[in-house]
Amino acid sequence: MTTRTPLRRSLVIGSIAGLALAVGAPLAASAHVHVNPGTASAGATSTLTFDFSHGCDGSPTTALVIDIPEGVGNATPVVQGGWTITREVGDDGVPTQVTFTADTPVEDGLKAAVSLDALFDESAADTSIPFPVTQLCVDGETAWTQVAEEGQDPHDLESPAPVVEVGAVAAEGDGHGDAAGAGDDHASHDESATDAEAASASSDGGDPLARWLAAGGLVAGLAALAVVLVRGRSRKS
Repeated sequence: MTTRTPLRRSLVIGSIAGLALAVGAPLAASAHVHVNPGTASAGATSTLTFDFSHGCDGSPTTALVIDIPEGVGNATPVVQGGWTITREVGDDGVPTQVTFTADTPVEDGLKAAVSLDALFDESAADTSIPFPVTQLCVDGETAWTQVAEEGQDPHDLESPAPVVEVGAVAAEGDGHGDAAGAGDDHASHDESATDAEAASASSDGGDPLARWLAAGGLVAGLAALAVVLVRGRSRKS
């Protein structure tokens, strides 16, 4: 009995530690505001969806405040149930900030999303455009505004801003913000929204860092189990 009791205790501790790392690591890695899709074409309008599934240290989310950065020629919030929208508009009539206020605070652990149509300037081609987002909660707030410097890994940032990679200028007629394509605007908007929803759904399990951290946690747990078993056999022999 003096051999089995420490063995069982070590086995339980090792297993719990491995499982905690495997589960906790991907949760920590995904605890930020995502933007989908993360790519867009210059000179065209894209529907961007900002989603989150966490609060401020567990506190329910009451609002998302999205700053409209340079390189975006216009921004049109998408009306959706459960949110009240307010805007700050510049002298040129273009929104500089859009606030989505939840009709009911979103509990920590529940996924929610808001969307807006963004027209990217042609001058923004081949650049990365961050969208600073401030998450307001019942208690406290989190400013997702950090931008990685050249050569820095964005995953090392504590509060990274959602970033859209803007590609080359869209071919004529591709941007549904063009006057010539006004007749197809509604269809293009629906297609973009569908693409955004699909991207949002895939993002839950598509974070490569989260997958690697989960795999590392599982390996650590198995390694701890193996060490415990080997020690147990050595003591018996």
